[in-house]
Amino acid sequence: MRIVSSLVLATALFAGAAHAQETTLTIGATITATGAAASLGIPEKNAIELMPETIGDVKVRYIILDDGGDPGRAVRNARQLVEEYNADVIIGSTTIPNSLAIGEVANQTKTPQIALAPIPATDFVFSLPQTADLMAEGLVLHMKEQGVKRAAYLGFADSLGDHNYHAFTKYAEPAGIEVVTNERFARNDTSVTAQVLRVMQSKPDAVFISASGTPAALPQIELKGRGYKGMSYFLHGVINRPFLRVGAKSIEGTYATAGPFSVARALPDSNPIKKGAIEMMEAYSAKFGEEASSFSAYAWDAYEIIKAALPAALDKAAPGTEEFRIALKDAIERGEDVTGVSAVYRITKDDHNGLDERARVMVTVKDNEFHPVD
Repeated sequence: MRIVSSLVLATALFAGAAHAQETTLTIGATITATGAAASLGIPEKNAIELMPETIGDVKVRYIILDDGGDPGRAVRNARQLVEEYNADVIIGSTTIPNSLAIGEVANQTKTPQIALAPIPATDFVFSLPQTADLMAEGLVLHMKEQGVKRAAYLGFADSLGDHNYHAFTKYAEPAGIEVVTNERFARNDTSVTAQVLRVMQSKPDAVFISASGTPAALPQIELKGRGYKGMSYFLHGVINRPFLRVGAKSIEGTYATAGPFSVARALPDSNPIKKGAIEMMEAYSAKFGEEASSFSAYAWDAYEIIKAALPAALDKAAPGTEEFRIALKDAIERGEDVTGVSAVYRITKDDHNGLDERARVMVTVKDNEFHPVD
């Protein structure tokens, strides 16, 4: 699927020129809008469609391509965005494998990539979601407070599963929590009975289900069906309405570390993201007739970061050039606070994520809604 906004030209000043030039900023995106991770990608795509067509006096066009969750297709999309559409920046993708694959194109073509999945940063690659380390640390702190001594790990059989397992064990073992299993399942599996039985045989106090989107509900449904009475934990990859719908009563009482956007209305008025988050939620709901998710918030924050960096980049070069892409990357790294709807980012050359513990909150599922833990 491809959605291309109409190309509109506007007058802007840049590169210290004494005369005005016509210009447009091109924001490309490759998103997983179909396939197993579509429940994450569709809200991201929707958020991009909600973005304004101007930033100040500069007109913006958006090119959105669907990668279907296939890393190879994500790479082809990224090259098409740069080579055919002359994109100045790439947003995406939705999943870790696809985002990692796009990163190679970003670095080769010197095009800033703002990933919507938690991946390691490289030269031209920025990542907006909370890192596995940041969120696993919060999860472990809550487990420790609840007296958990034995925890089972049940995650995706891919790079996300590996990444989260290493983050979990990094914090669990020093906290006195023994990780008693390392079970895996594929994103498109329809049964996890064997894995769940092995998890239950290990007699854990808690199970960390390291998965994202609607597939993450499957292990919890199986655990409940098998009579599991312990605690279950997730990371922020499940914070969306489809997960609540699919998990239904089986996920009641489970916990997750989430970004503050997921419970923005319950935040104190002093929280810097609250006002913007609620405004974005209302605009999203008005346009699409449904609630915005944390994944739509990540996509929106990509726009906020681009908007904040644009003036400094325009002082150096014109959009549509390699010089501008480099200047935009440098401007993103300036280390100034950018308040988004998901977090406050302070991105530097050495930190392409820019988040700290203020970007996480522990939530629980109650009455089919996410609520902050008291």
